[in-house]
Amino acid sequence: MSDQSTSSAPVDSLNDRGGIGGHPRGLSTLFFTEMWERFSYYGMRALLVLFMTLAIAEGGLGFSTEKAANIYGTYTMSVYLLGILGGFIADNFIGARRAVLIGGMVIAAGHYSMALPSETTFFIGLFLVAVGTGLLKPNISTMVGSLYSPEDARRDAGFSIFYMGINIGALSSALVCGWLAQSETFRGMLESWGMNPHGSWHWAFGAAGVGMTFGLISYLRRAGTLAHVGHVPAPEADGSRPWGKLGLVALGSAALIGLMVAAEEYKAIVFALFAVQIGAILFFAFRPSEESRRMAAILVLFMAAQVFWAIFEQAGSSVQLFADRLTRNEVFGAEFPSTWWQSVNSLWVILMAPCFAWLWIKLGKGGPSSPMKFVFGLLLVGVSFIWMIPAAKLTAEGLVSPIWLLGLFFLQTAGEMCLSPVGLSTMTKLAPARLTGLVMGIWFLAAALGNKLAGLLAGSFDESDPSSLVDFFLTQAMWVGIATAILLALVPWVKRLMGGVH
Repeated sequence: MSDQSTSSAPVDSLNDRGGIGGHPRGLSTLFFTEMWERFSYYGMRALLVLFMTLAIAEGGLGFSTEKAANIYGTYTMSVYLLGILGGFIADNFIGARRAVLIGGMVIAAGHYSMALPSETTFFIGLFLVAVGTGLLKPNISTMVGSLYSPEDARRDAGFSIFYMGINIGALSSALVCGWLAQSETFRGMLESWGMNPHGSWHWAFGAAGVGMTFGLISYLRRAGTLAHVGHVPAPEADGSRPWGKLGLVALGSAALIGLMVAAEEYKAIVFALFAVQIGAILFFAFRPSEESRRMAAILVLFMAAQVFWAIFEQAGSSVQLFADRLTRNEVFGAEFPSTWWQSVNSLWVILMAPCFAWLWIKLGKGGPSSPMKFVFGLLLVGVSFIWMIPAAKLTAEGLVSPIWLLGLFFLQTAGEMCLSPVGLSTMTKLAPARLTGLVMGIWFLAAALGNKLAGLLAGSFDESDPSSLVDFFLTQAMWVGIATAILLALVPWVKRLMGGVH
Protein backbone atom coordinates (compact mmCIF):
# COMPACT_ATOMS: atom_id res chain seq x y z
CA MET A 1 0.00 0.00 0.00
CA SER A 2 1.38 3.40 -0.91
CA ASP A 3 0.39 7.01 -1.07
CA GLN A 4 1.60 9.02 -4.01
CA SER A 5 1.52 12.31 -2.08
CA THR A 6 4.82 12.80 -0.27
CA SER A 7 4.73 16.56 -0.04
CA SER A 8 5.58 18.12 3.29
CA ALA A 9 3.21 21.02 2.65
CA PRO A 10 0.65 21.42 5.44
CA VAL A 11 -2.83 20.01 4.93
CA ASP A 12 -5.50 22.06 6.65
CA SER A 13 -8.88 20.77 5.46
CA LEU A 14 -11.14 18.04 6.80
CA ASN A 15 -12.31 17.62 3.20
CA ASP A 16 -8.90 16.43 2.01
CA ARG A 17 -9.29 13.39 -0.27
CA GLY A 18 -5.76 13.20 -1.65
CA GLY A 19 -4.65 10.08 0.22
CA ILE A 20 -5.35 6.36 0.21
CA GLY A 21 -8.70 5.58 -1.45
CA GLY A 22 -9.92 9.19 -1.22
CA HIS A 23 -9.06 9.51 2.46
CA PRO A 24 -7.06 12.38 4.02
CA ARG A 25 -3.34 12.34 3.26
CA GLY A 26 -2.53 12.28 6.96
CA LEU A 27 -4.08 8.80 7.18
CA SER A 28 -1.20 7.25 5.24
CA THR A 29 1.33 8.99 7.51
CA LEU A 30 -0.33 7.55 10.60
CA PHE A 31 -0.85 4.22 8.81
CA PHE A 32 2.88 3.69 8.24
CA THR A 33 3.94 5.06 11.64
CA GLU A 34 1.55 2.70 13.41
CA MET A 35 2.52 -0.17 11.12
CA TRP A 36 6.16 0.07 12.21
CA GLU A 37 5.27 0.66 15.86
CA ARG A 38 3.13 -2.46 15.84
CA PHE A 39 5.96 -4.33 14.08
CA SER A 40 8.13 -3.51 17.08
CA TYR A 41 5.47 -4.32 19.67
CA TYR A 42 4.13 -7.59 18.28
CA GLY A 43 7.55 -8.82 17.20
CA MET A 44 8.74 -8.54 20.78
CA ARG A 45 5.45 -9.71 22.31
CA ALA A 46 5.49 -12.95 20.31
CA LEU A 47 8.70 -13.95 22.08
CA LEU A 48 7.99 -12.97 25.67
CA VAL A 49 6.36 -16.03 27.24
CA LEU A 50 8.53 -18.48 25.31
CA PHE A 51 11.69 -16.56 26.26
CA MET A 52 10.74 -16.31 29.92
CA THR A 53 9.84 -20.02 30.20
CA LEU A 54 12.92 -21.20 28.27
CA ALA A 55 15.66 -22.76 30.40
CA ILE A 56 18.54 -20.49 31.37
CA ALA A 57 20.99 -22.89 29.73
CA GLU A 58 19.16 -22.35 26.44
CA GLY A 59 19.23 -18.57 26.66
CA GLY A 60 15.91 -17.93 28.47
CA LEU A 61 14.99 -16.82 31.97
CA GLY A 62 13.81 -20.18 33.33
CA PHE A 63 10.50 -18.94 34.77
CA SER A 64 7.46 -21.15 35.44
CA THR A 65 4.43 -20.87 33.16
CA GLU A 66 2.40 -19.16 35.90
CA LYS A 67 5.10 -16.60 36.67
CA ALA A 68 5.73 -15.87 32.99
CA ALA A 69 2.01 -15.50 32.27
CA ASN A 70 1.58 -13.09 35.17
CA ILE A 71 4.56 -10.97 34.10
CA TYR A 72 3.25 -11.02 30.54
CA GLY A 73 -0.20 -9.93 31.72
CA THR A 74 1.22 -7.14 33.90
CA TYR A 75 3.39 -5.87 31.05
CA THR A 76 0.66 -5.90 28.40
CA MET A 77 -1.75 -4.34 30.90
CA SER A 78 0.72 -1.54 31.62
CA VAL A 79 1.21 -0.88 27.91
CA TYR A 80 -2.47 0.04 27.58
CA LEU A 81 -3.11 1.39 31.07
CA LEU A 82 -0.49 4.08 30.64
CA GLY A 83 -2.53 5.31 27.67
CA ILE A 84 -4.66 7.26 30.16
CA LEU A 85 -1.59 9.13 31.37
CA GLY A 86 -0.37 9.56 27.80
CA GLY A 87 -3.73 10.92 26.70
CA PHE A 88 -3.81 13.39 29.61
CA ILE A 89 -0.29 14.63 28.86
CA ALA A 90 -1.19 15.21 25.20
CA ASP A 91 -4.52 16.90 26.02
CA ASN A 92 -2.99 19.31 28.52
CA PHE A 93 0.72 19.72 27.84
CA ILE A 94 2.36 18.65 24.57
CA GLY A 95 -0.34 17.78 22.03
CA ALA A 96 -0.89 14.51 20.19
CA ARG A 97 1.71 15.07 17.46
CA ARG A 98 4.57 15.57 19.91
CA ALA A 99 3.34 12.76 22.18
CA VAL A 100 3.56 10.28 19.29
CA LEU A 101 7.11 11.37 18.47
CA ILE A 102 8.40 11.19 22.05
CA GLY A 103 6.59 7.91 22.66
CA GLY A 104 8.19 6.33 19.60
CA MET A 105 11.66 7.36 20.75
CA VAL A 106 11.11 5.82 24.20
CA ILE A 107 9.76 2.61 22.64
CA ALA A 108 12.82 2.25 20.41
CA ALA A 109 15.11 2.72 23.44
CA GLY A 110 13.20 -0.03 25.26
CA HIS A 111 13.62 -2.56 22.46
CA TYR A 112 17.32 -1.82 22.15
CA SER A 113 17.64 -2.34 25.91
CA MET A 114 16.11 -5.80 25.54
CA ALA A 115 18.69 -6.60 22.88
CA LEU A 116 21.30 -6.65 25.66
CA PRO A 117 21.58 -10.13 27.24
CA SER A 118 20.72 -9.63 30.90
CA GLU A 119 17.61 -9.96 33.05
CA THR A 120 18.01 -6.35 34.25
CA THR A 121 18.05 -4.84 30.75
CA PHE A 122 15.12 -7.11 29.81
CA PHE A 123 12.90 -5.60 32.50
CA ILE A 124 14.16 -2.06 31.87
CA GLY A 125 13.18 -2.57 28.24
CA LEU A 126 9.69 -3.76 29.17
CA PHE A 127 9.26 -0.65 31.33
CA LEU A 128 10.39 1.73 28.56
CA VAL A 129 8.18 0.11 25.92
CA ALA A 130 5.17 0.35 28.25
CA VAL A 131 5.80 4.05 28.96
CA GLY A 132 6.45 4.91 25.31
CA THR A 133 3.37 3.06 24.09
CA GLY A 134 1.27 4.89 26.67
CA LEU A 135 2.27 8.13 24.96
CA LEU A 136 1.99 6.94 21.38
CA LYS A 137 -0.96 4.56 21.22
CA PRO A 138 -3.96 6.68 22.32
CA ASN A 139 -2.72 9.82 20.62
CA ILE A 140 -2.08 8.34 17.20
CA SER A 141 -5.66 7.02 17.24
CA THR A 142 -6.90 10.44 18.34
CA MET A 143 -5.23 12.00 15.31
CA VAL A 144 -6.87 9.49 12.98
CA GLY A 145 -10.25 10.61 14.35
CA SER A 146 -9.25 14.28 14.00
CA LEU A 147 -8.74 13.84 10.26
CA TYR A 148 -12.51 13.47 9.81
CA SER A 149 -15.54 15.45 10.86
CA PRO A 150 -17.95 13.50 13.12
CA GLU A 151 -20.45 13.20 10.25
CA ASP A 152 -17.92 12.00 7.65
CA ALA A 153 -19.08 8.70 6.13
CA ARG A 154 -15.43 7.74 5.53
CA ARG A 155 -14.67 7.68 9.26
CA ASP A 156 -15.27 3.99 10.12
CA ALA A 157 -13.61 2.92 6.87
CA GLY A 158 -10.62 5.10 7.74
CA PHE A 159 -10.24 3.39 11.07
CA SER A 160 -10.49 -0.01 9.37
CA ILE A 161 -7.69 0.97 6.96
CA PHE A 162 -5.63 2.21 9.90
CA TYR A 163 -6.32 -1.09 11.66
CA MET A 164 -5.06 -2.97 8.62
CA GLY A 165 -1.76 -1.08 8.93
CA ILE A 166 -1.46 -2.35 12.49
CA ASN A 167 -1.79 -5.90 11.27
CA ILE A 168 0.62 -5.59 8.36
CA GLY A 169 3.22 -4.64 10.97
CA ALA A 170 2.18 -7.47 13.28
CA LEU A 171 2.19 -10.04 10.46
CA SER A 172 5.70 -9.23 9.27
CA SER A 173 7.16 -8.81 12.75
CA ALA A 174 6.23 -12.27 14.01
CA LEU A 175 7.79 -13.79 10.88
CA VAL A 176 11.00 -11.76 11.14
CA CYS A 177 11.49 -11.76 14.91
CA GLY A 178 10.27 -15.35 15.27
CA TRP A 179 12.76 -16.54 12.66
CA LEU A 180 15.63 -14.67 14.32
CA ALA A 181 14.72 -16.07 17.75
CA GLN A 182 13.93 -19.71 16.93
CA SER A 183 15.46 -20.59 13.56
CA GLU A 184 18.26 -23.13 13.64
CA THR A 185 19.55 -21.51 10.45
CA PHE A 186 20.10 -18.17 12.15
CA ARG A 187 21.58 -19.81 15.23
CA GLY A 188 24.00 -21.62 12.95
CA MET A 189 24.96 -18.27 11.43
CA LEU A 190 25.63 -16.83 14.89
CA GLU A 191 27.78 -19.82 15.77
CA SER A 192 29.76 -19.47 12.53
CA TRP A 193 30.40 -15.84 13.50
CA GLY A 194 31.82 -16.96 16.84
CA MET A 195 28.75 -15.81 18.82
CA ASN A 196 26.54 -17.64 21.32
CA PRO A 197 23.65 -19.18 19.31
CA HIS A 198 21.37 -18.91 22.36
CA GLY A 199 21.65 -15.13 22.01
CA SER A 200 19.32 -15.31 19.00
CA TRP A 201 16.43 -14.09 21.17
CA HIS A 202 18.19 -10.78 21.80
CA TRP A 203 18.82 -10.26 18.09
CA ALA A 204 15.06 -10.60 17.65
CA PHE A 205 14.41 -7.99 20.35
CA GLY A 206 16.86 -5.69 18.57
CA ALA A 207 15.03 -6.17 15.27
CA ALA A 208 11.88 -4.86 16.97
CA GLY A 209 13.80 -1.69 17.84
CA VAL A 210 14.86 -1.26 14.22
CA GLY A 211 11.19 -1.43 13.24
CA MET A 212 10.27 1.40 15.63
CA THR A 213 13.15 3.45 14.26
CA PHE A 214 11.73 3.09 10.74
CA GLY A 215 8.37 4.26 12.08
CA LEU A 216 9.94 7.43 13.51
CA ILE A 217 11.65 8.20 10.23
CA SER A 218 8.36 7.78 8.35
CA TYR A 219 6.54 10.03 10.83
CA LEU A 220 9.08 12.85 10.59
CA ARG A 221 9.32 12.75 6.79
CA ARG A 222 5.57 13.30 6.35
CA ALA A 223 4.90 15.59 9.30
CA GLY A 224 3.32 18.22 7.05
CA THR A 225 0.28 16.05 6.37
CA LEU A 226 -0.57 16.29 10.09
CA ALA A 227 0.00 20.01 10.58
CA HIS A 228 -3.71 20.66 11.19
CA VAL A 229 -4.19 18.05 13.95
CA GLY A 230 -2.61 17.21 17.30
CA HIS A 231 -1.66 20.78 18.27
CA VAL A 232 -0.05 21.74 21.56
CA PRO A 233 -3.06 22.71 23.73
CA ALA A 234 -3.52 26.24 25.02
CA PRO A 235 -2.72 26.77 28.72
CA GLU A 236 -5.29 27.72 31.34
CA ALA A 237 -6.61 31.29 31.36
CA ASP A 238 -3.91 32.27 33.86
CA GLY A 239 -1.18 30.66 31.74
CA SER A 240 -0.75 27.64 34.00
CA ARG A 241 -0.82 23.92 33.28
CA PRO A 242 -2.63 21.30 35.42
CA TRP A 243 0.44 19.82 37.08
CA GLY A 244 -1.52 18.76 40.14
CA LYS A 245 -4.00 16.79 38.04
CA LEU A 246 -1.11 15.23 36.14
CA GLY A 247 0.30 13.99 39.43
CA LEU A 248 -3.07 12.51 40.38
CA VAL A 249 -3.43 10.71 37.03
CA ALA A 250 0.11 9.33 37.32
CA LEU A 251 -0.51 8.23 40.90
CA GLY A 252 -3.82 6.63 39.95
CA SER A 253 -2.21 4.74 37.07
CA ALA A 254 0.55 3.43 39.33
CA ALA A 255 -1.99 2.45 41.99
CA LEU A 256 -4.13 0.53 39.49
CA ILE A 257 -1.09 -1.34 38.19
CA GLY A 258 -0.19 -2.22 41.78
CA LEU A 259 -3.77 -3.30 42.47
CA MET A 260 -3.84 -5.63 39.49
CA VAL A 261 -0.47 -7.11 40.46
CA ALA A 262 -1.98 -7.81 43.89
CA ALA A 263 -4.90 -9.52 42.11
CA GLU A 264 -2.49 -12.35 41.30
CA GLU A 265 -2.81 -13.35 44.95
CA TYR A 266 -6.23 -11.85 45.81
CA LYS A 267 -8.68 -12.72 43.03
CA ALA A 268 -11.51 -10.84 44.79
CA ILE A 269 -9.89 -7.62 43.54
CA VAL A 270 -11.00 -8.49 40.01
CA PHE A 271 -14.64 -8.86 41.05
CA ALA A 272 -14.43 -5.61 43.02
CA LEU A 273 -13.21 -3.77 39.92
CA PHE A 274 -16.15 -5.08 37.90
CA ALA A 275 -18.52 -3.89 40.65
CA VAL A 276 -16.95 -0.41 40.53
CA GLN A 277 -17.45 -0.28 36.76
CA ILE A 278 -21.13 -1.21 37.08
CA GLY A 279 -21.56 1.49 39.73
CA ALA A 280 -19.95 4.07 37.44
CA ILE A 281 -22.28 3.12 34.58
CA LEU A 282 -25.35 3.63 36.76
CA PHE A 283 -23.99 6.91 38.14
CA PHE A 284 -23.52 8.45 34.69
CA ALA A 285 -26.60 6.87 33.08
CA PHE A 286 -29.08 8.61 35.36
CA ARG A 287 -27.55 12.07 35.29
CA PRO A 288 -29.45 14.65 33.22
CA SER A 289 -26.78 15.76 30.74
CA GLU A 290 -26.31 14.08 27.36
CA GLU A 291 -22.56 14.10 27.95
CA SER A 292 -22.98 12.01 31.11
CA ARG A 293 -25.27 9.52 29.38
CA ARG A 294 -22.74 9.09 26.60
CA MET A 295 -20.10 8.44 29.23
CA ALA A 296 -22.31 5.65 30.57
CA ALA A 297 -22.49 4.17 27.06
CA ILE A 298 -18.70 4.37 26.83
CA LEU A 299 -18.39 2.42 30.08
CA VAL A 300 -20.80 -0.32 28.95
CA LEU A 301 -18.73 -0.83 25.81
CA PHE A 302 -15.64 -0.60 28.02
CA MET A 303 -16.79 -3.62 30.06
CA ALA A 304 -17.65 -5.62 26.95
CA ALA A 305 -14.25 -4.90 25.43
CA GLN A 306 -12.54 -5.91 28.66
CA VAL A 307 -14.15 -9.37 28.50
CA PHE A 308 -13.26 -9.67 24.82
CA TRP A 309 -9.57 -8.88 25.37
CA ALA A 310 -9.36 -11.29 28.32
CA ILE A 311 -9.84 -14.12 25.81
CA PHE A 312 -8.33 -12.60 22.69
CA GLU A 313 -5.06 -11.51 24.33
CA GLN A 314 -4.19 -15.03 25.39
CA ALA A 315 -2.76 -15.34 21.88
CA GLY A 316 0.68 -14.54 23.26
CA SER A 317 0.40 -16.74 26.36
CA SER A 318 -1.85 -19.83 26.58
CA VAL A 319 -2.47 -20.02 22.82
CA GLN A 320 1.25 -19.55 22.10
CA LEU A 321 2.10 -22.32 24.57
CA PHE A 322 -0.50 -24.57 22.90
CA ALA A 323 1.10 -23.77 19.55
CA ASP A 324 4.63 -24.42 20.81
CA ARG A 325 4.04 -27.59 22.80
CA LEU A 326 0.90 -29.27 21.49
CA THR A 327 0.65 -28.39 17.77
CA ARG A 328 2.31 -29.99 14.75
CA ASN A 329 4.12 -26.93 13.40
CA GLU A 330 4.72 -27.93 9.81
CA VAL A 331 3.34 -27.29 6.34
CA PHE A 332 3.76 -30.07 3.73
CA GLY A 333 6.45 -31.61 5.91
CA ALA A 334 8.39 -28.36 6.37
CA GLU A 335 8.66 -27.21 9.99
CA PHE A 336 8.31 -23.56 11.02
CA PRO A 337 8.92 -21.61 14.27
CA SER A 338 5.97 -21.73 16.65
CA THR A 339 6.11 -17.92 17.00
CA TRP A 340 4.91 -17.68 13.40
CA TRP A 341 1.43 -18.47 14.71
CA GLN A 342 1.38 -14.89 16.00
CA SER A 343 1.13 -13.78 12.37
CA VAL A 344 -2.04 -15.72 11.60
CA ASN A 345 -4.41 -13.27 13.31
CA SER A 346 -2.83 -10.42 11.37
CA LEU A 347 -3.11 -12.32 8.09
CA TRP A 348 -6.82 -12.85 8.69
CA VAL A 349 -7.23 -9.14 9.50
CA ILE A 350 -5.49 -8.09 6.28
CA LEU A 351 -7.87 -10.35 4.33
CA MET A 352 -10.97 -9.29 6.26
CA ALA A 353 -10.38 -5.56 6.87
CA PRO A 354 -11.26 -4.41 3.31
CA CYS A 355 -14.39 -6.56 3.43
CA PHE A 356 -15.53 -5.09 6.74
CA ALA A 357 -14.66 -1.53 5.63
CA TRP A 358 -16.79 -2.03 2.52
CA LEU A 359 -19.58 -3.70 4.51
CA TRP A 360 -19.96 -0.85 7.05
CA ILE A 361 -20.12 1.75 4.26
CA LYS A 362 -22.54 -0.37 2.22
CA LEU A 363 -24.90 -0.89 5.16
CA GLY A 364 -24.60 2.73 6.30
CA LYS A 365 -27.28 3.79 8.77
CA GLY A 366 -29.17 0.55 8.14
CA GLY A 367 -26.38 -1.61 9.50
CA PRO A 368 -25.98 -2.91 13.04
CA SER A 369 -25.33 -0.31 15.74
CA SER A 370 -21.97 -0.14 17.53
CA PRO A 371 -23.31 -2.02 20.61
CA MET A 372 -24.66 -4.78 18.35
CA LYS A 373 -21.30 -5.09 16.64
CA PHE A 374 -19.80 -5.58 20.11
CA VAL A 375 -22.29 -8.42 20.70
CA PHE A 376 -21.06 -10.13 17.53
CA GLY A 377 -17.46 -9.67 18.68
CA LEU A 378 -18.07 -11.29 22.06
CA LEU A 379 -20.03 -14.14 20.52
CA LEU A 380 -17.26 -15.01 18.08
CA VAL A 381 -14.45 -14.93 20.62
CA GLY A 382 -16.46 -17.20 22.91
CA VAL A 383 -17.08 -19.66 20.08
CA SER A 384 -13.33 -19.68 19.35
CA PHE A 385 -12.65 -21.31 22.72
CA ILE A 386 -15.51 -23.78 22.24
CA TRP A 387 -13.80 -24.70 18.95
CA MET A 388 -10.63 -25.59 20.92
CA ILE A 389 -12.33 -28.14 23.19
CA PRO A 390 -12.04 -31.06 20.69
CA ALA A 391 -8.42 -30.02 20.03
CA ALA A 392 -7.71 -30.19 23.77
CA LYS A 393 -9.10 -33.73 23.89
CA LEU A 394 -6.97 -34.77 20.90
CA THR A 395 -3.76 -33.76 22.65
CA ALA A 396 -4.01 -37.04 24.56
CA GLU A 397 -2.99 -38.73 21.27
CA GLY A 398 -0.06 -36.39 20.49
CA LEU A 399 0.50 -33.18 18.58
CA VAL A 400 -2.67 -31.84 16.93
CA SER A 401 -3.25 -30.51 13.42
CA PRO A 402 -2.58 -26.83 12.64
CA ILE A 403 -6.19 -26.55 11.45
CA TRP A 404 -7.37 -26.03 15.04
CA LEU A 405 -5.33 -22.88 15.53
CA LEU A 406 -6.22 -21.63 12.06
CA GLY A 407 -9.89 -21.91 13.03
CA LEU A 408 -9.32 -20.27 16.40
CA PHE A 409 -7.64 -17.25 14.84
CA PHE A 410 -10.29 -17.00 12.10
CA LEU A 411 -13.11 -16.79 14.66
CA GLN A 412 -11.23 -14.39 16.93
CA THR A 413 -10.26 -12.14 14.03
CA ALA A 414 -13.85 -11.93 12.81
CA GLY A 415 -14.82 -10.92 16.34
CA GLU A 416 -11.98 -8.42 16.48
CA MET A 417 -13.15 -6.73 13.28
CA CYS A 418 -16.61 -6.32 14.81
CA LEU A 419 -15.28 -4.76 18.00
CA SER A 420 -11.85 -3.16 17.90
CA PRO A 421 -11.82 -0.71 14.94
CA VAL A 422 -15.50 0.01 15.57
CA GLY A 423 -14.71 0.72 19.21
CA LEU A 424 -11.95 3.15 18.28
CA SER A 425 -14.29 5.05 15.98
CA THR A 426 -17.18 5.04 18.47
CA MET A 427 -15.03 6.43 21.28
CA THR A 428 -13.94 9.39 19.17
CA LYS A 429 -17.59 10.12 18.29
CA LEU A 430 -18.90 9.82 21.86
CA ALA A 431 -16.05 11.68 23.58
CA PRO A 432 -16.45 15.39 24.47
CA ALA A 433 -14.08 17.44 22.30
CA ARG A 434 -12.05 18.64 25.29
CA LEU A 435 -11.55 15.08 26.58
CA THR A 436 -10.90 13.10 23.41
CA GLY A 437 -7.39 12.01 24.43
CA LEU A 438 -8.51 11.02 27.91
CA VAL A 439 -11.46 9.00 26.58
CA MET A 440 -9.14 7.21 24.16
CA GLY A 441 -6.97 6.44 27.18
CA ILE A 442 -10.03 5.02 28.93
CA TRP A 443 -10.74 2.89 25.86
CA PHE A 444 -7.26 1.45 26.06
CA LEU A 445 -7.76 0.87 29.77
CA ALA A 446 -10.29 -1.79 28.75
CA ALA A 447 -7.51 -3.48 26.80
CA ALA A 448 -5.20 -3.02 29.80
CA LEU A 449 -7.50 -4.75 32.26
CA GLY A 450 -8.39 -7.38 29.67
CA ASN A 451 -4.70 -8.11 29.13
CA LYS A 452 -4.13 -8.56 32.84
CA LEU A 453 -7.12 -10.89 33.07
CA ALA A 454 -5.69 -12.80 30.11
CA GLY A 455 -2.44 -13.24 32.03
CA LEU A 456 -4.26 -14.42 35.16
CA LEU A 457 -6.37 -16.88 33.17
CA ALA A 458 -3.41 -18.19 31.15
CA GLY A 459 -1.53 -18.99 34.36
CA SER A 460 -3.73 -22.09 34.81
CA PHE A 461 -2.79 -23.49 31.39
CA ASP A 462 -1.47 -27.05 31.78
CA GLU A 463 -0.38 -28.77 28.58
CA SER A 464 0.26 -32.09 30.39
CA ASP A 465 -3.40 -32.85 31.19
CA PRO A 466 -5.98 -32.98 28.33
CA SER A 467 -8.96 -32.94 30.73
CA SER A 468 -7.58 -29.82 32.42
CA LEU A 469 -7.22 -28.21 29.00
CA VAL A 470 -10.86 -29.00 28.20
CA ASP A 471 -11.95 -27.28 31.42
CA PHE A 472 -9.61 -24.37 30.63
CA PHE A 473 -11.35 -23.60 27.32
CA LEU A 474 -14.90 -24.56 28.37
CA THR A 475 -15.03 -22.46 31.55
CA GLN A 476 -13.85 -19.32 29.80
CA ALA A 477 -16.23 -19.83 26.88
CA MET A 478 -19.17 -20.11 29.31
CA TRP A 479 -18.29 -16.80 31.03
CA VAL A 480 -18.04 -15.04 27.68
CA GLY A 481 -21.40 -16.50 26.69
CA ILE A 482 -23.01 -14.99 29.80
CA ALA A 483 -21.43 -11.59 29.05
CA THR A 484 -22.68 -11.77 25.46
CA ALA A 485 -26.27 -12.46 26.56
CA ILE A 486 -26.20 -9.56 29.02
CA LEU A 487 -24.87 -7.11 26.42
CA LEU A 488 -27.47 -8.25 23.88
CA ALA A 489 -30.22 -7.47 26.39
CA LEU A 490 -28.73 -4.03 27.04
CA VAL A 491 -28.34 -2.98 23.38
CA PRO A 492 -31.57 -0.89 23.16
CA TRP A 493 -30.70 0.95 26.40
CA VAL A 494 -27.12 1.63 25.31
CA LYS A 495 -28.37 3.03 21.98
CA ARG A 496 -30.53 5.50 23.89
CA LEU A 497 -27.56 6.49 26.06
CA MET A 498 -25.52 7.20 22.93
CA GLY A 499 -27.95 9.96 21.98
CA GLY A 500 -28.12 9.44 18.24
CA VAL A 501 -24.52 8.31 17.68
CA HIS A 502 -24.76 5.17 15.53
